[in-house]
Amino acid sequence: MEPIDSDLEYAARKSQYDTHPEKRFNWLYIFPVLGVVWLLYLVAAAIFQLPVTGVVDDVMVLMILLLAVMVGLMFWANAPRSHQ
Repeated sequence: MEPIDSDLEYAARKSQYDTHPEKRFNWLYIFPVLGVVWLLYLVAAAIFQLPVTGVVDDVMVLMILLLAVMVGLMFWANAPRSHQ
């Protein structure tokens, strides 16, 4: 006689963040990408003599806001998991 599902192993379903907790830090890669985009814009402005005076104030406000977002994301990424 064959056993009925007694020899099968059932794996508990885990979320993506349970298997790799460091995946939460991947959201922080957006900040270096934004920095590279800003540097490319400044290099293009220097090469092609584009005016940047109208953009600088807006970008500085954006950088200050992104600093606050980055701090919040770092706290979120380092937070202990709720089920532990």
